[in-house]
Amino acid sequence: MPDNKETAVSTYTPAPNARFKVGDTIRVKVSAPPGHRRTPWYIRGKTGTIERICGSFPNPEELAYGFDGLPRKVLYRARFLQNHVWLDYKGPQHDIIEMEIFEHWLEPAEQI
Repeated sequence: MPDNKETAVSTYTPAPNARFKVGDTIRVKVSAPPGHRRTPWYIRGKTGTIERICGSFPNPEELAYGFDGLPRKVLYRARFLQNHVWLDYKGPQHDIIEMEIFEHWLEPAEQI
């Protein structure tokens, strides 16, 4: 294997105004706005936990229509139990699914 001294450049950008912190319990909003949306239907309305704060990025829902995506939105990786996402899930109770979700799709779980 060749000796590759190049390192990957991180795409992380600071998110000092993040609304949530690692470990917070969140709920994905139930919403059906028209157009391109990055948040899958199957995760809307589900409760999970913030696993990490990925940074702040242009909003891809705006970029899809040729806008600049500003202001930047905070992106999180959230963790959900599989058996809470899929009603007929037959795997182990501790199995998880993780996905990255922008802050405007999340609310504190207390608001349920």
